[in-house]
Amino acid sequence: MNLPRGAVMAFGVTSLATLASASFVSLAAAQTPIVGSAEANPDNWPARAATLAPDPAIERRIDELIAAMSLEQKVGQIIQADIASVTPEDVYRYHLGSVLNGGNSDPGGRYNASAKDWLAAADAFYAASMRANGKLPRIPVIWGSDAVHGHNNVVGATLFPHNIGLGAARNPDLIRRIGAATAIEMRVTGLDWTFAPTLAVVRDDRWGRTYEGFGETPEIATSYAAPLIEGLQGKIGDKDWLRGPHIIATAKHFLGDGGTHGGKDQGDAQMPEAELRDIFSPPYLPALDAGVQSVMVSFSSWNGVKMHGNRSLLTGIMKDRWNFDGFLVGDWNGHGQVAGCTATDCAGSAVAGLDMYMAPDSWKELYRTTLAHVRDGSLPTARLDDAVRRILRVKLRAGLFEAGKPSSRPFGGRFELLGGAEHRALAREAVRESLVLLKNAGRLLPLRPGSDILVAGDGADNLTKQTGGWTLSWQGTGTKRSDFPNAQSIWEGIDAEAKAAGGSATLSVDGRYTRKPDAAIVIFGEDPYAEFQGDRPDVGYDDAKNLALLRSLRAAGIPTVSVFLSGRAMWVNPFLNASDAFVAAWLPGSEGGGVSDMLFGKADFRGKLPYSWPKVSDQTAVNVGDADYDPLFPYGFGLTFADKGELANLPETRAAAAAADPGLLFAAGKPGSGRRLMLGAPGALSTNPGPELIEARGADRAAQEDSVRLRWTGAGLAVAAIVQDAPADLSRQSNGDLALELEIRVDEPPSADVSLVMGCGSQCAGGFPLRAMLAEAAKTAKWTRIAIPLRCFEKGGVDMTRVETPLSIATSGTLDLVLSSARIVSPSGPALKCK
Repeated sequence: MNLPRGAVMAFGVTSLATLASASFVSLAAAQTPIVGSAEANPDNWPARAATLAPDPAIERRIDELIAAMSLEQKVGQIIQADIASVTPEDVYRYHLGSVLNGGNSDPGGRYNASAKDWLAAADAFYAASMRANGKLPRIPVIWGSDAVHGHNNVVGATLFPHNIGLGAARNPDLIRRIGAATAIEMRVTGLDWTFAPTLAVVRDDRWGRTYEGFGETPEIATSYAAPLIEGLQGKIGDKDWLRGPHIIATAKHFLGDGGTHGGKDQGDAQMPEAELRDIFSPPYLPALDAGVQSVMVSFSSWNGVKMHGNRSLLTGIMKDRWNFDGFLVGDWNGHGQVAGCTATDCAGSAVAGLDMYMAPDSWKELYRTTLAHVRDGSLPTARLDDAVRRILRVKLRAGLFEAGKPSSRPFGGRFELLGGAEHRALAREAVRESLVLLKNAGRLLPLRPGSDILVAGDGADNLTKQTGGWTLSWQGTGTKRSDFPNAQSIWEGIDAEAKAAGGSATLSVDGRYTRKPDAAIVIFGEDPYAEFQGDRPDVGYDDAKNLALLRSLRAAGIPTVSVFLSGRAMWVNPFLNASDAFVAAWLPGSEGGGVSDMLFGKADFRGKLPYSWPKVSDQTAVNVGDADYDPLFPYGFGLTFADKGELANLPETRAAAAAADPGLLFAAGKPGSGRRLMLGAPGALSTNPGPELIEARGADRAAQEDSVRLRWTGAGLAVAAIVQDAPADLSRQSNGDLALELEIRVDEPPSADVSLVMGCGSQCAGGFPLRAMLAEAAKTAKWTRIAIPLRCFEKGGVDMTRVETPLSIATSGTLDLVLSSARIVSPSGPALKCK
């Protein structure tokens, strides 16, 4: 946005205090109406014996510990706090049993904190848990982390393909070795527990976590569960089980997370018990057989009842029928979605069978209310003791009581192993095995040695796009090339391969060239996302720029290979038609050289589709075995170089997607369709400018990171703006008395004037001062609604027929606020009055 200094227009406003006090209470998650029984009958489920017989020495020691523990200490053991909201001193004072780092939580609040910082933080939390506290026994804290495709929260770690790619590989031994490598890299930084593997069976590809699932049937996840867990934990009976190079693993998310109606994250799996059992539970049985020590409970519901409160499944099936003797851990404040609960008060979840609450930012008040529930009997002491026993059992099995501080344990501080040559070679092998060849007309692949190759597309030299979500940040966004010191982009791999084969490669993202190449490789696909924000209305892929590029290359007679980066199977008919060869590369991780290996024929393609490929853009739930099964490419499809790779021209008519809300500027943690959140100095906005002037981080309101925290540093004039991809005509909305409505919480009042501005191009803007209103809102620290009629902006000089920036907030001072939503709507309450 090109906003001239001093361009803000002032408006008269009425009753600022009244508006600032129009606050919002915490949003309770609505329970989906029950459509069938949510009570599992154990007799309908396979029975299994306990994986391990009780160890008398361990059980005796647990008895001694529980007898010596205070009630406060017991409650602390069943609560897990996020490192962004807890300190080592808190762990000591409240006896917390565990900490975690959420997808956007890092030591010192820096997404690119060094490995040394991670290890130092692990030492600090451990030391706090072991510091003498009267006569109370010392119980070591455990640190959990979402290491879902390598140790993906740490700069320099090896990043393996996401599970969707590994599912295409169909190689259990490869999976075992990946688990072992991930465990070692976690041990290097002092962490001892991963929230992996994800054993979801994904039935609707609209789900934003599709790429975390190995496939659409239980087959692949069931074959992978045991080897991956044994790679992470070691084998039962071995001396290094859960110790040395190994860590604690987690099977997740129990149960039905990939089967929610409409593919909605945290949604409702509406199905009979037999379907829940037969499709979604099979991978858990080999996981238990391999000795997995923790199981994470799903955010989702089954027939309207939240899993975090479903006793029949948590206790009746997992613990009683399947004899699981480890512990059940919750997901990010998931207990707060149980009927009758909040994130800070939920005895019902523990009564249902949850052993450890994941209470990232709610832990302190949850600790207080849980203590009260034990004292008044609403959380029985026997249930509390059982949860504590399970947590202690895992800690004792892992040898944590005698292990010493994390930096002193085997592999602690051996930073050369992060992204080391052996692990990177393994990741490159995994990439090679994960790629699926969908088209190869005229046997264009493998590319001929000595060829002059044009490399184009916005994914070519883009490690942010190549690595996907859950990479240094929750959604995988906001990273830059320097954050991947031990990685190779796909372009870098192609460049090296082309030169080694006696040819050449030229990078031109937009596809321009001065000399006609022998062939072109265009790399494109989905931008990074993760759960919740990654949900889609359909599976149609839209990318006008790269489609035009492919068509222009085809028109010029240049043989073209498409390399498609995605976290799900998608309708790409126009792109298939415009390409001579088409490779589904999924989200390959840090080793782009694995892609180039395949393009140049260092190995033959062996990857097979783990998900059926849609024939039309609204074919969102197409699964092998369906009565009307009719995909473009079936489950298990994948060409080799020897196969005939021609493909008949495909229909390109896109089924209409679910209409995007044109009035939605920001909600659910992300900008609305066709809009971007841009930050920085006026005239120099970008999506990731660095924290010098302004910083944006995910924040929680009703769900994990469904809001954004904006913090101005005061180092200079800085702007946070929602920018349109194309100008919008809001004149009708202005005439109709619609308003710009914001829901915000002010955590730190502004230290200087603040302007709320709407922009309509160069030297075209209007707005009004916001400082007084924000200062008033800061006094309550509650969610506050602010509504400004669009006609106020129009009167201030905004050309409503060409709005480019419907929302921007600018200040040269300090300010800390959380934006939950921004919409252009009919005001839901009082609105400002303009002159």
